[in-house]
Amino acid sequence: MTRIILARHGHVDWIAPERFRGRAELPLSRPGERQAEALGRRIAQSWKPDAIYTSPLSRCVHTGEAIARATGTHAGGVLGNLADTHYGQWQGLTHEEVHSRWPDELRTWFTAPELAQIPGGETLADVLVRALKVLRLVLREHGGQTVVLVGHDSINRVLLLHCLGLPLARYWRITQEPCCVNEIEIDGNAFTIHRVNETHHTLALSA
Repeated sequence: MTRIILARHGHVDWIAPERFRGRAELPLSRPGERQAEALGRRIAQSWKPDAIYTSPLSRCVHTGEAIARATGTHAGGVLGNLADTHYGQWQGLTHEEVHSRWPDELRTWFTAPELAQIPGGETLADVLVRALKVLRLVLREHGGQTVVLVGHDSINRVLLLHCLGLPLARYWRITQEPCCVNEIEIDGNAFTIHRVNETHHTLALSA
């Protein structure tokens, strides 16, 4: 069996207030750095990864480095297909700013995301194509191993939807908090989800 530990990067400043982050290069905030260290400890408690792959954006790379330090696993595998959704002309804008210019498109994004066409950006179908390429790479290069993937809110949701056999229309039914843990087991063509959006390791930081 192949096991994927799917994580999201730590907190960055554009998470609150919410903006379309996309491909913007945003460093981890101080809370995000602490979350990444806690994520590394959490993964080290339960798994011995054979490989760590991250999105090329630094918030994911640095989160992956924290996991590597905690687990003793070599970091540095960067996959362009793990990058966040390309939000085109929406990148960097708040929801209110997008609504003022593209009200119909934004309404579709929140009510029927599988149909949304972001000006100059990707569709969720485009993101799914990338997600499947990541899965194929993991199965081809790391069959029978445990692999950590560090991605973003959007690509993680799409990966999980595929593994659950759910349509892209259910995109908003899954939540991905900063430095959450998802666990996916792959046996042949069967996917089993053992954890989704586990965050107790980061919640303890504010206790």
